[in-house]
Amino acid sequence: MNQPLPLGVSCSVRVPASSANLGAGFDSLGLALDIYDDLTVTTIASGVRVSVDGEGDGAVPLDDTHLVVRALLRGLDAGGVGSTGLEIVCRNAIPHARGLGSSAAAVVSGLAAASGLMAKSGLRQPFSTEELIQLASEFEGHPDNAAASVLGSAVVSWTEFVDGVARYHARPLAVHPAIAVTAFIPSTESSTSLTRGLLPDAVPRSDAVFNVSRSALAVVALTSDPGCLHAATADRLHQHYRAPVLPDTTHVVDELRGRGVAAFVSGAGPSVLALHDQPLPAAAVEHAARVGFAARSLRVAGPVDVR
Repeated sequence: MNQPLPLGVSCSVRVPASSANLGAGFDSLGLALDIYDDLTVTTIASGVRVSVDGEGDGAVPLDDTHLVVRALLRGLDAGGVGSTGLEIVCRNAIPHARGLGSSAAAVVSGLAAASGLMAKSGLRQPFSTEELIQLASEFEGHPDNAAASVLGSAVVSWTEFVDGVARYHARPLAVHPAIAVTAFIPSTESSTSLTRGLLPDAVPRSDAVFNVSRSALAVVALTSDPGCLHAATADRLHQHYRAPVLPDTTHVVDELRGRGVAAFVSGAGPSVLALHDQPLPAAAVEHAARVGFAARSLRVAGPVDVR
């Protein structure tokens, strides 16, 4: 039986949003963004009490099926620790179902809270970043969003299989200080499972080679040569397969790229992200607004913060 946490222990977590893929880097490149979900967890005598303020209020479960709770309990179990009860307060700013990593952020926040509670209780050392990335990525089956929320900045992530078990890894990249980030966020939502289901099992070799070169170039563009961003964010692997169910998103991407902006679908959409080292063309921003996409200037975020 797992050793229980003592009563009255509290932990706070702040976790950033993220954008995955960054154009060519499907399931491998990610970027942390300065929109945050905040979480406070306190151990109580019994039960699970969840409250949500902001994004998801009235739309997510308030019991142990809540994604944050599931992740938190998974983290405690991985640490060999139990709990008699938990009070969880979520203050969410990351838009849900917009391709900005809200699910990964929820998972990371729950696992980070478990880590913080165990460390504060003196029951074990906090999880390492490698452990957080592994545990968080197990929820989604790929590490790009989760790794960005754990490590902050931009990340390169990868998966390897050891004796049939997936092992998830990531390394951060230092983003060039000249790079600015603008998100174009619609009011409509999309389903990751739906858009992911549109992707084929096989692609032409020429498309695979194209994306390999562009994702490698993305590392150069993000870290040392922002002038390569437009070329580095071109994609033939996933975006055009999703276009039929994301017509407005595709239109905004095409409009921005046609004006020389390094724009791409953020994760599975429907948001669009633009990376740029020059001011965005006003006409492109106004055009996006007319089709329902509000521009929001963002900064590259740091790692998950546990207190």
